[in-house]
Amino acid sequence: MKAIVVYSGGLDSTVLLYDLVQTGHTVRALSVNYGQRHSKELTCAAKVCAGLGLDHRVADLSAVTGLLGHSSLTDPAVAVPEGHYAEDSMKQTVVPNRNMLLLSLAAAWAISEKADCVAYAAHAGDHTIYPDCREEFTDALDRAIRLADWHEVFLHRPYVQMTKADIVARGAELGVPFADTWSCYQGGEKHCGRCGTCIERREAFHLAGVEDPTPYAADAPSLADLIAHDWRLPSC
Repeated sequence: MKAIVVYSGGLDSTVLLYDLVQTGHTVRALSVNYGQRHSKELTCAAKVCAGLGLDHRVADLSAVTGLLGHSSLTDPAVAVPEGHYAEDSMKQTVVPNRNMLLLSLAAAWAISEKADCVAYAAHAGDHTIYPDCREEFTDALDRAIRLADWHEVFLHRPYVQMTKADIVARGAELGVPFADTWSCYQGGEKHCGRCGTCIERREAFHLAGVEDPTPYAADAPSLADLIAHDWRLPSC
């Protein structure tokens, strides 16, 4: 199978990238600069793709940042919420219609390359508060992409029934360099260890029983502190 992977440089999409490469598929990777404050993910994406010898492109959509509302991911005036995500805090991180932008660009490249699919790492832990993460949305987009050209391309979502902990476990099997992936929304030099996506990253390693090699900021709470203060990490 020939696939265009929507590749953020994050944990989930890196595992998907390794999974497809190691199972014999032909892979190209597309990252997107949409003005995200955590642009370090693009640097991480480039490093991982270089290590795999993959064709990696970065589409620059930074000019449209002002059209994407007041999200903490794109507006420096909006604080990134800390702690495990709840509905209100998650809404602060919504970038309107982001997945359609990313998947549409990838579909255009896939069509031009006569690829079979656009692959991305949607999983069971993706939150329903994000409208463009709902399965109804991606099912509809899959149908639209199939109709977009005479050469039919489909959306490949192999992790849609898996949790983030399942993905970490799969990544460990594949030898994914987790330390080279990026999750944190704060945009610092190291993962803050406090924002919602950092908490979920730490939780996934904890639940999977896989050592977390992520360099966290010096003032990040320890895993024991997160559990003790009920940041929703189970003490297993």
